[in-house]
Amino acid sequence: MLAINMADVVNVLNTCKPYLIGFGIVLAIALIVLIAAFKLKKTKRKLVRSQAGIAILLALVIVVNMICWGPMSSMISLATGNGTISEETSNEATKLVEKIAEEGIVLLKNEDNMLPMENNKKLNVFGWASTNPCYGGTGSGSLSDAYETVSLLQGLENAGFELNSELSDFYKDYRAERPEVGMWEQDWTLPEPTVDSYSEDLIKNAQDFSDTALVVITRVGGEGADLPTDVSKVTYTDNSKDYKDFEPGEHYLQLSQTEKNMLDMVCSDFDNVVVVYNGANAMELGFLNDYEQIKGAVWCPGTGQAGFNGLGAILSGEVNPSAKTSNTFVRDLTATPTAQNFGNFTYDNMDEYKVTQTGFTGKEETTTPSFINYVEGIYVGYRFYETAASEGLIDYDKTVLYPFGYGLSYTTFTQEMGKITENDGTISFDVTVTNTGDTAGKDVVEVYYNPPYTNGGIEKASANLIAYDKTKSLEPGESQTLTISFKAEDMASYDYQKEKGYVLEAGDYEISINTDSHHIIESETYTVDETVKYTGDNKRSTDQTTVENQFDYAAGDVTYLSRANGFANYKEATAAPESLSMSKEAKKEFINNSNYNPEDYNNEEDKMPETGAKNDIELADLRGVDYDDAKWDELLDNMTISDMDTVIALGGYQTAAASSVGKIQTIDCDGPASINNNFTGTGSIGFPSAVMIACTWNDEIAMEFGESIGKMADEMGVSGWYAPAMNIHRSAFAGRNFEYYSEDGLLSGKIAANAVVGAEKYGVYAYLKHFALNDQETNRTSMLCTWSNEQAIREIYLKPFEICVKEGKAKAVMSSFNYIGTRWAGGSEELCNTVLRDEWGFQGFVLTDYFGVYGYMNSDQGIRNGTDAMLVAYDTETNHVKDQKSATGVEAMRQACKNIMYTVVNSRAYDAENLETGLMTWQIAAIAADVVLGVGILALEIVAIKRFRKRLAEEKAAVAVEN
Repeated sequence: MLAINMADVVNVLNTCKPYLIGFGIVLAIALIVLIAAFKLKKTKRKLVRSQAGIAILLALVIVVNMICWGPMSSMISLATGNGTISEETSNEATKLVEKIAEEGIVLLKNEDNMLPMENNKKLNVFGWASTNPCYGGTGSGSLSDAYETVSLLQGLENAGFELNSELSDFYKDYRAERPEVGMWEQDWTLPEPTVDSYSEDLIKNAQDFSDTALVVITRVGGEGADLPTDVSKVTYTDNSKDYKDFEPGEHYLQLSQTEKNMLDMVCSDFDNVVVVYNGANAMELGFLNDYEQIKGAVWCPGTGQAGFNGLGAILSGEVNPSAKTSNTFVRDLTATPTAQNFGNFTYDNMDEYKVTQTGFTGKEETTTPSFINYVEGIYVGYRFYETAASEGLIDYDKTVLYPFGYGLSYTTFTQEMGKITENDGTISFDVTVTNTGDTAGKDVVEVYYNPPYTNGGIEKASANLIAYDKTKSLEPGESQTLTISFKAEDMASYDYQKEKGYVLEAGDYEISINTDSHHIIESETYTVDETVKYTGDNKRSTDQTTVENQFDYAAGDVTYLSRANGFANYKEATAAPESLSMSKEAKKEFINNSNYNPEDYNNEEDKMPETGAKNDIELADLRGVDYDDAKWDELLDNMTISDMDTVIALGGYQTAAASSVGKIQTIDCDGPASINNNFTGTGSIGFPSAVMIACTWNDEIAMEFGESIGKMADEMGVSGWYAPAMNIHRSAFAGRNFEYYSEDGLLSGKIAANAVVGAEKYGVYAYLKHFALNDQETNRTSMLCTWSNEQAIREIYLKPFEICVKEGKAKAVMSSFNYIGTRWAGGSEELCNTVLRDEWGFQGFVLTDYFGVYGYMNSDQGIRNGTDAMLVAYDTETNHVKDQKSATGVEAMRQACKNIMYTVVNSRAYDAENLETGLMTWQIAAIAADVVLGVGILALEIVAIKRFRKRLAEEKAAVAVEN
């Protein structure tokens, strides 16, 4: 579950402040009256006191009602929701978690058939991380604590291994908890006992227990912070006073000195060593080949709450591994094309655009616009390494340890590629896979293309994943024929400089089946006789309109890496930025709340739409009605300005109700590895990280994952899922890589699209996030200006979103915090309307990323440029629409509400069995309480008046007697 954001607490209290001040004024007046009443006679004094008390009580009731039905209404509605996940559904999800792990844990190394350990079930498990492994990530990707979590050691024991408990207890005694690496605090300490703390008896007992050692190395990441590229500059504690775990310049994805010492010790004392790398980020794993005793290794990303059972099953041989890497593992992460252009770069000439915002801790902080240069262009991940090797820039084997798409098995396979055929622009061929070993197992067919490249022409990588498929479990000797197909136009490259559109250049395209991105099994040649330009009237078959340049403004003053002349500009292009200043031309285009005025963007030709009509139509009547049907205008005419503003402004973890059109409130929840309602405390089983799901290369498993999320969400009464997260692993150090699938857009898109379809089967709309180019955590909320060329934007960073919209039919998108060039992504007409809706045909709505505590986003800019709702559940300075009077402003509100309601009415919320209209339970209870309190206050008033009259009569009678 997510922790409490103190900034939200402060802001929520601020929304209640006017009401509390009003009550304070009433209370002060009442106290003054009470003091003044001392001068009155006893009877009148008691009356005044009683009236003052009743006034205070009445004021309190009124204020509480105003707060509950006003600024806190949304929050209370979210907190009083209901719905639980059945035990049967949770058990099904748990089995799926194990299934994902069984197909998503990658076998990296297996010398001398070290694995599986079928006949060696006694293990010494080394490494402090064995007692505190990585299950997922932090922030929105965190797991619910409501379910039992299978630990790494438990997973091994469940697979029949007997473990050296003395060794495990030694690690538990060293430190119980993993240091905090979260959104609001990061302690990058890597706890590991020093070698001299292992007693002679401990090691001797371990040698007597077993001749096999399993070493666990873990790295964690999370939302809000990237992994340190120089650990000496961040908060961490050395394990020893005699040496530093990290020298200046050493990074988090290499072994610490204590880990090195531990490996030295283990490899000197044991002849058979297996290493488990437990983490989502592609670590430097060259050390696996530095020790002859390390004979086996597996990559086990975050497992979710039961995935370590899968690890045990693979190591024991119960399951044959079939996973493939979703990333390239390189030997030196400091030598990647992105190394000098990832992290913190703050502008030195943008002080006039500083923003004061409330940070996560509730303290005010000032942020200045920052930037990041995507200098590598399209050469991300394996696309760079394969192309650089073909051009002679690098020695591949000295640079790459494990290629993209790499993974071993306990059996062997052959793949035979059939002849290529083409029919109506679709290329097809068969691949026959045969199990030639002695163990049943699955294999992955990976298809790449190598396009014709002209020196100095359109940038092209020499290897590009174009399709893949996975076999069923094949028995020894068994074969399966898979049919591969894809469109020829999918091999087109984006020419952003000359043709300003997609181009399929004439020439020979080598289409190959590979064991991974580097090793070709067989290939065939597909020849394009004449260049095809998808420009003008000749759009691609999957596009709704012809694609043309939209992001020229985002290229900036950046030198981009080019393949020309064997990457001759590599050193220049990949160098760190020479200047921290934004150009004068770019500054003129920069927009945040300091210089954004919606009236400057009004269109005089816009006509004021009708509002507040009384047409006999409600939202429920439009379920299944086409997006362009005229009935939508009839419905929207009914909507009041106030309701439109509410639906737009309060889109956090919900879509708000709107009585004027009969729209009910729906509930939306985080996160990518589970479905958690942080207001009610109800959450689902936590699934493995997106990286592990991608490593399955199995679309069916991705579909099952989406179905499981959808089923659990439906039982929870949740209609929207803040996932899948599908940004690109541009750098291994990105803190949120666990939440994203891969360095490759096609693999990411296909896996995510299946998850979207799976959730949609239960009427749950999935939010594709974070749209777009939100590929690092550093400065993500500091107006991070992301500079990239259009080819890279389209071929790399938008690709997974495009696949999810076109193939997954996604109905919701979450925009990102960052800027693309000088424009906030959520305020980019080009991104959120032209590309998303016009080109791809998206029909649905766009939600901002979290809106509550940042000062540079605003709803006016959002709704005028394709964003429809603000992700916040309480009032802020900028989530409500300011311009509610101009025709342009109201028309934008109307369009935003249509987009939201189109998605909602076609979701589970409007299924006949789920649709609940009328007041919510808490509202009914509040009204009942108000009635009771009202009657009580009225009764108190009657009693007070009666007593006053009685006392007054008694006083008069007493006076009469005296007289």
